[in-house]
Amino acid sequence: MKSLINIIAICFLLPTISNSQYLEVGAIGGFSTYSGDLNPTTQRISHGEFRYSVGGFLRYNFNDNFTAKLGVSVGRLSASDYDSQGAGRKARNLHFKSVFVESALTLEYNILGYDPIFMTKRISPYVFAGIGMVNFNPKAMHNGEWVELQPLRTEGQGLAEFPERKPYKKVAIAFPFGFGLKVALTDRFNIGFEAGLRKTTTDYLDDVSTTYVADDIMNERYGQVAAQLANPSGIPKETGAQRGDAENKDWYAIGGLTISYNLSSNNQFGKRRRRPMGCPTF
Repeated sequence: MKSLINIIAICFLLPTISNSQYLEVGAIGGFSTYSGDLNPTTQRISHGEFRYSVGGFLRYNFNDNFTAKLGVSVGRLSASDYDSQGAGRKARNLHFKSVFVESALTLEYNILGYDPIFMTKRISPYVFAGIGMVNFNPKAMHNGEWVELQPLRTEGQGLAEFPERKPYKKVAIAFPFGFGLKVALTDRFNIGFEAGLRKTTTDYLDDVSTTYVADDIMNERYGQVAAQLANPSGIPKETGAQRGDAENKDWYAIGGLTISYNLSSNNQFGKRRRRPMGCPTF
């Protein structure tokens, strides 16, 4: 009787064991790039300059298919009208660089299923989507120094003549989505690759969005540095002349190689290389 009870108990535990939930900690390193008003082409989805990004993440694996990931990434974004293929953008002569910090929560779906515990599903592509927050701080070069642009209010933010133009915040909501590939080297270590776009709720990753404010007004209200960085073209601009495209928000992308380490709460790693067999039949 005792043996029968043990067998029944094992049968109830098998589904839990074979679909065990576990934590995973990892890091990603690779590239970041930007898409916005300083694109090198007139296409909305384009790239600026490729820069670096690094990050760390914590994954909670619900089962073979679904995973929740909490991640933090740090990187750089930059672009310059100097690299543009259009004469008008070259003449505009704007540029920027920015360090960004992103924190995001995403849900991943392993298309083929992924099981590094029992090493039965060692490779799987995946897709992901979620929500996050990005902090940024655009800067431009002036007289050999990088100057923060947001405090200069280069598009007249805060002027009484433009009550709708409020100083923008250096934080925005981001919506990450993309794809990746996971490979289990052992029941502890995973490597992979991931790439994803981020749609943001700001049009000021690059400090460019709407129209110019006349050079003399900028110089009088906000000073010479603000006036020069608002319009570095050398061509006088009148209020209302097109500077950016306010119809579309800015995007950025992150991608790179990943490495992670599986943490187990049930001491299964290293002990089971195969899924347990099914219950005996009588």
